[in-house]
Amino acid sequence: MESFQRKTPEEILKSISKLHQGRLKVYIGAVTGSGKTYHMLREGRALKEQGIDVVICAVSTMQRPDTVEQAGGLERVPSIHWLGSDKEEKKDLNLPALLERNPEVVLVDGLAHRNRKDALHRTRLEDIRFLLGRGISVITTVNVYELEGVKDAAQKLTGIEVEHTVPADTLELADEVVLIDVTPETLLSRVTEGSLKPSRNNGELFRRGNLAVLRELSLRLMAEGVNDSLEKHREEAGLIGPSGASERILVSAQYHWNGSIYVRRGQQIAKRLNGDLLVVTFVNRRRQLTKEEAAFRRSIRKLADKVGAPFEELPFRSRRTVPDALVRYSLENNVTRIVLGHSKQTRWQELWQGSIVHDILKKTRNIDIFVIADRAEHEGERILPAKLTKPQKQAEAFRRLSRAQVESRMERIRRGRFKVYIGAAPGVGKTYTMLREGNDLIQKGIHVLAGLLETHGRKETAEQIGGLELIPRQQVNYRGTRLEEMDTAEIIRRNPEVVLVDELAHTNVPGSVNKKRYEDVLDILAAGISVISTMNVQHLESLNDAVEQITGVRVRETVPDHILRLADEVQLIDVAPKSLQQRMKEGKIYAMEKVDQALSHFFKTGNLIALRELALREIADDVDERLEAWERQSSLRGSWRRREVIFVCIDIGANAERLLRRGFRIAYRLKAAWYVAYAQPEAAALPPEGESRLEELKKLTERLGGVFEVIQAAKRRHIPEALMDKANGYKATQIIIGQSRLSFWQELLKGSIVKGLLRASRHLDVLVVADFDPFPATAREPSSTERSVNNRS
Repeated sequence: MESFQRKTPEEILKSISKLHQGRLKVYIGAVTGSGKTYHMLREGRALKEQGIDVVICAVSTMQRPDTVEQAGGLERVPSIHWLGSDKEEKKDLNLPALLERNPEVVLVDGLAHRNRKDALHRTRLEDIRFLLGRGISVITTVNVYELEGVKDAAQKLTGIEVEHTVPADTLELADEVVLIDVTPETLLSRVTEGSLKPSRNNGELFRRGNLAVLRELSLRLMAEGVNDSLEKHREEAGLIGPSGASERILVSAQYHWNGSIYVRRGQQIAKRLNGDLLVVTFVNRRRQLTKEEAAFRRSIRKLADKVGAPFEELPFRSRRTVPDALVRYSLENNVTRIVLGHSKQTRWQELWQGSIVHDILKKTRNIDIFVIADRAEHEGERILPAKLTKPQKQAEAFRRLSRAQVESRMERIRRGRFKVYIGAAPGVGKTYTMLREGNDLIQKGIHVLAGLLETHGRKETAEQIGGLELIPRQQVNYRGTRLEEMDTAEIIRRNPEVVLVDELAHTNVPGSVNKKRYEDVLDILAAGISVISTMNVQHLESLNDAVEQITGVRVRETVPDHILRLADEVQLIDVAPKSLQQRMKEGKIYAMEKVDQALSHFFKTGNLIALRELALREIADDVDERLEAWERQSSLRGSWRRREVIFVCIDIGANAERLLRRGFRIAYRLKAAWYVAYAQPEAAALPPEGESRLEELKKLTERLGGVFEVIQAAKRRHIPEALMDKANGYKATQIIIGQSRLSFWQELLKGSIVKGLLRASRHLDVLVVADFDPFPATAREPSSTERSVNNRS
């Protein structure tokens, strides 16, 4: 915490100079035509209505009707027109005219634009910096492939040639960056309708695969930027440990033949989870490395450098100090998962010398342990998986479909299209955008009805209803009170082409035909009616624990992940936290009497930044999964080259749902089958509440697409053996277990199931999921290791 430290003269001068500096906001999109200029102009009109002096200059509407409409009413400062070498007309900013006019805000397109030869500056970026230095704020636009740091990746993955770029750190200059996310399907639809006309230079961009790759690049770029701001915010607030929004993998390797294997495996995990990778090793400073160890050291350093992982040597004092050192390093670097090898100790050696894995888990929370399988010793096979051979497409094309496959495909053909707008929090503009699309579809002659809308009294949203017809809500009696729900039967009877349905995660009134609104949506889709809906990222079932870790709030209404995967399109509505908080203060999200409470709880800056990052990463993963489904080779995360089977071991404690959700997310990302087992001693029958709890866990497993079963063990001490027999029967490659909650003496008397499983599963990967602590260390009594980290911060 540095809030009480006296500012240096340099910091004071910098703060004063910023008072006279204009503000820079950048709208970024995957490609031209994604709507950056539209949103920039729309914001300009909103600012003008609030009494801000706004002008536009060098803005290209491309004669798109919606964009031209937004430009109406905004004062235009004439730009300087000239012909480029390709004989196309270019527009430069008219700096003298802008300085003479001296507006508060200038809207300008094309951040990567190059000026004519005799211009004052060579680039538009320099023009914008010039205006900012004169106290004029600027709102501008850029495509993701026009950033120097993204250009090479975009070219490699899509083959596009980019003529002009801006430096990689350009977005760091901006006070606010907002992503305009658009699905490939929407962009291609605009091309088909003629509202978007690719030029000769960018025709290659508008292939579905290329659009998806560029979309994923923009989502991941934004997520990284948001993560940087989140870490800065948490550091200023004095918070330690992982935020819950992103993954950071720490590999603990040794100067041994398997050290490089651990780094490689850690890289695979980090890449698949879209996380950062760090590598550490322990070195005894009091003795010199052997020739063999020195060779392994060079190998690991070289590999860490190749995969872009920071590498650090930590001092080794004794085996018992290793857990403390790893925990301290993990907390200082916001690590979410520690990767290390299996122990070769016996039970008595663990008792005498201590277990590194269990000592780590006892010293902190919210950091998982991933133990890498020792397959080389048990099976004589390489740990690095071999590449799977894909079946011949030509042969598959002639294979006769089964009856179930035919029925499944017929159902998909009959089903309506499903589109979901998703946001990081309430008030980002999901319903507003859905209504705008509904009216656009009406203008194209498509029959659209509003099945259920929740405007929450927001004037801007209500104004977007326009010509949409609202289906009257169904009246439902519940305990003497008349409540309203969406009338699904009436929607199906009216049979529109498209229906708009707000709040996908809503729980219906007891006694309704379906328990959840998403089930109503499935019925509507099955009737051949297309649905456009909305939801927030915190309502996604598998993210429930991450959201609680970020916000301290357990979200009760959730949507199973497979519902989102069912959607033909998932589009993110992105808003910067400060803009969202400003909307809140203006009463545009909640009633004024609820504003203070919201801003001090769910809408705190740290929460909004973390939820924004979570939403960006989730949609990026969704895009990547769809790329893989199209059998492209351009998945940014890389293919997972081994067929995996996940085996989750649970009890009926409070942590069980967390294990199930973690198992699902891992299985989904690895394209793996996954199984869940609860082991019960034969002599110990569960009480009625235990049976009820088991049924809840079974339903959650099945809702997430897993297989649940109860297995019997003769006695409690036989549970590890029974679980391993079942895991081996499924040919599991990875076991997921929770942290032991037994004390030292309880483990000694009863035996630890977790330790028993770790000893029996050395031929498998094991993920030990740490107990969840929804409050940061600063909000509870910290452990000794956490106290030492806090003292050093």
